[in-house]
Amino acid sequence: MVYDNKEIYKAIFDVVRLIPPGRVTSYGALAKAVGLKSGARMVGRAMFLSDSETLPVPVHRVVNSSGYIVNDNGHRERELLLEGIKVRNDKIVDFKKVFWDPLKEIDI
Repeated sequence: MVYDNKEIYKAIFDVVRLIPPGRVTSYGALAKAVGLKSGARMVGRAMFLSDSETLPVPVHRVVNSSGYIVNDNGHRERELLLEGIKVRNDKIVDFKKVFWDPLKEIDI
């Protein structure tokens, strides 16, 4: 179990870096993957702070549980489109098809 914010953020960033291009996951799925029962907001905070990371964190691959892009100024949508993910009205088209569940995809 992870205990302090620095460790939690590192764990979140490590999992986000595993999301393959052309796939997305949700804040809640990431929270569960790192052992946070209701930590979607903490994952959102981590995504906000990810610019300070030395290794890039593909935050554009993290969306809300309904497939909507949040806290975007067009950057995330452009990145997703470059990876072949269709977006319409700030929502991932075929969200369930491109959803990447870290608990099923990686051995945690």
